[in-house]
Amino acid sequence: GLIVPVVRRADKKDIRTVAREVKDLAERARSGQLKPDEAAGSTFTVTNLGMYGVDHFTPIINQPESAILGVGCIKERPVVVNGVIEVRPVMTLSLSFDHRLVDGSVAAEFLGRVRELLENPYGLRPELA
Repeated sequence: GLIVPVVRRADKKDIRTVAREVKDLAERARSGQLKPDEAAGSTFTVTNLGMYGVDHFTPIINQPESAILGVGCIKERPVVVNGVIEVRPVMTLSLSFDHRLVDGSVAAEFLGRVRELLENPYGLRPELA
């Protein structure tokens, strides 16, 4: 069965803290030691099938969440950069969201911002750029 551990207030934590919590929650979920309240009350999920070589997929929202972001694998692919074909690492993201809660244009803007930050991670910390 599907178990979705919840990282609470992830927006207030740095990436290292979130990574530590995800690792701990995942280990305890696999061993059956997750507390019921650690798998309830989430609003947004990130799911990754890229580690299995899946390019893209359509993630399904785990109600009552508002959205889920699917992450595919990173593969080198030919892309056009300034009119020249180059081989670059490319990853597909898929966003499923509840249209009763989120307008499609807002969801598209969010996904565009995720893309921008993945392509330019210093955008998260401009003082490091």
